[in-house]
Amino acid sequence: MLQRFNEKNRDLIVSINGQLIHRDKAGISPFDSVVQGGDAVWEGLRLYNGRIFKLYEHLDRLHRSAVALSFIEIPPRDKIIEEIKRTLGANKMRDSVHIRLTLTRGVKITSGMDPRLNQSGPTLIVLAEHKAAVYAKTGLTLITSKVRRPPPEVLDARIHHANLLNSILAKIEANNAGADDALMLDTRGFVAETNATHVFIVRNGDLATSRVVACPEGITRATVIEICAAEKIRCVETDLSPVDVYRAGEMFCTGTMGELAAVTKIDNRVIGDGKVGAITKRLSDLYAQRTATEGVQVVDV
Repeated sequence: MLQRFNEKNRDLIVSINGQLIHRDKAGISPFDSVVQGGDAVWEGLRLYNGRIFKLYEHLDRLHRSAVALSFIEIPPRDKIIEEIKRTLGANKMRDSVHIRLTLTRGVKITSGMDPRLNQSGPTLIVLAEHKAAVYAKTGLTLITSKVRRPPPEVLDARIHHANLLNSILAKIEANNAGADDALMLDTRGFVAETNATHVFIVRNGDLATSRVVACPEGITRATVIEICAAEKIRCVETDLSPVDVYRAGEMFCTGTMGELAAVTKIDNRVIGDGKVGAITKRLSDLYAQRTATEGVQVVDV
């Protein structure tokens, strides 16, 4: 699964600290914290017919992550939403758009790790791209990565930080194996998530997903759990081993960029009958119903 360049994105306008600028002229200072040490937090949002699904939940998570990293200044919600609106307006966007928000600790007065060197406030980047859901609906192939997700005492995954080398290393493994993505385990040997998405399995008609220990608090994951509660589908959060995954009747991944996507093979083992399962299809349809009718209006349509 390799994303391809979309010609619609050739002349994108991006927002950097309120300045709207062509993608080819946009730049970040070499003294910015995201360049110096990946010192930033981020969110991925999706625009559906002028509405951003779960916008406030994403902005709340961004704020929690920035607080956890002791950012001195955090832009208020209204300011971030206004920058999103300005960016979407500049690009004349209204549907099938992915928005990546990045909030860095800001520019340092000199190179170094110490946050006290940041004395000019944070950097807010709004990047909106024409981008449909990135995963094929026919089923993904995974491998289990040798790279482990760290426990909270090493780096708490509930901080949605921009230092993604752990996941990138796992993705390299998947690429080298010819797989779409990599399943990542925690240091105890239980499932965390993939390099980019959360994981659900179906067993005996019920759903199970890994606990939020070595994976972030996913917005799409939480939405699926909400849908299960509304539809009286039993869903538990628990420790899942690779054996639980291998013998699952169905498996799917969740994430804002890819929505819900079935997994049909992992480590050369076929999941279920190797096809997109009935529960996965049902939940995908229910999720699509929500994204079609819910969200915060940010573009007049």
